[in-house]
Amino acid sequence: MPPSTSSDLTLSVNGEKYTLTVDHRTTLLDALRERLDLTGTKKGCDQGQCGACTVLVDGRRGVACLQLAVAAEGREITTIEGVADGERLHPVQQAFLDLDGLQCGYCTPGQICSAIAVIEEHAAGWPSAVTGDVRPEAGPPALTPEEIRERMSGNLCRCGAYVSIMQAVARAAGSGQGSEGAAA
Repeated sequence: MPPSTSSDLTLSVNGEKYTLTVDHRTTLLDALRERLDLTGTKKGCDQGQCGACTVLVDGRRGVACLQLAVAAEGREITTIEGVADGERLHPVQQAFLDLDGLQCGYCTPGQICSAIAVIEEHAAGWPSAVTGDVRPEAGPPALTPEEIRERMSGNLCRCGAYVSIMQAVARAAGSGQGSEGAAA
């Protein structure tokens, strides 16, 4: 008898448990969109280069098109559908709306999930490629436009709303809100 090509798994998504059977080759993106009907996460390049499918995995950003669903078992996945607190938008979502950090909106869910993680990474003192002084005693760098652009560089916007996206991230960071505002 040949080995099985599918597995039963339980995914924890936006605070809820889902049990499903998936082919071992199923990506987390396809499981979210096609099996759980969570279509807020978008399929862009399907190669991990555009960031449209960015979700939070255990609070850290990841591109769902490159992660297998079976590898996500036991981890907490947060999609765009899970970042608001009921009817109250996450501060990053509100900043994107207030500052027109979108045009067509296709990349926006991935941009927002990435921005939430960027704010958390910065608050934790993680340096970026443009951070001048990376010594721990230097403390976190200022979240300058250059820092934000570098940290968000994995998320592409074909409409070119980058200026407003950068402003929205800066505003949300100023509110002191990262993923702690996300639903558990």
